[in-house]
Amino acid sequence: MSGILYIISAPSGSGKTTLVNELRQYVPSLEFSISFTTRPPRGSEQDGREYHFITHEQFEAMISRDEFLEYALVFGNYYGTTKSVLQQARERGNDVLLDIDVQGERQVKQKMPDAVSIFVLPPSRTELESRLRKRSLSENVHAEEVIRRRLDTARREIEKYPNYDYILINDRLEQSVDRLQAIVLGERIRRSGISPSGEEKRYLKTAETCRKSQMEEEIKVILNSFDEVGRT
Repeated sequence: MSGILYIISAPSGSGKTTLVNELRQYVPSLEFSISFTTRPPRGSEQDGREYHFITHEQFEAMISRDEFLEYALVFGNYYGTTKSVLQQARERGNDVLLDIDVQGERQVKQKMPDAVSIFVLPPSRTELESRLRKRSLSENVHAEEVIRRRLDTARREIEKYPNYDYILINDRLEQSVDRLQAIVLGERIRRSGISPSGEEKRYLKTAETCRKSQMEEEIKVILNSFDEVGRT
């Protein structure tokens, strides 16, 4: 059962961090990979909890030493996951959850095609904009261009959904947490090769509803919500 790599990605403001925090309370033997970044901490973020915050010079030195499984330059700041995270987790018999963007997902999937990729989406552009504005207020950032840039980036990222195994539309938190838990546990059950129990069958059934192939129509509605704003 151990050794599964889960990738979770989402446009900024989709509620991914909240989902991951909830998931970690319910699923045992799942380690969260803490990425390195050169951006400054936001709000109540702490070094070593949400991210390892380092300088550009330190990050580039790690690149030169080939320490990263994946890394990307986003809005002028580096983000990356070290190779050592996976090895250390597997030595402890645990699975690993990577919180990375669409660039990082491609890098990891090319190296590890058995990884399970999950894309978290907002229910609509309107809802995403609302969440981004609330977050900007909490971060004391009032620049309109920052919100517009994140919305434009979100549209481009959502177009990458075909790269992912599962799609999770984060509309209602409790339901979304249940579905994310079902995906993670469902993959463990499926890969174990053991006949599932009644409760395990429920996880497998819920996970299947989130397969990319089952979510095409819902994704089209979300993408259209971005296009409709562009036409007004």
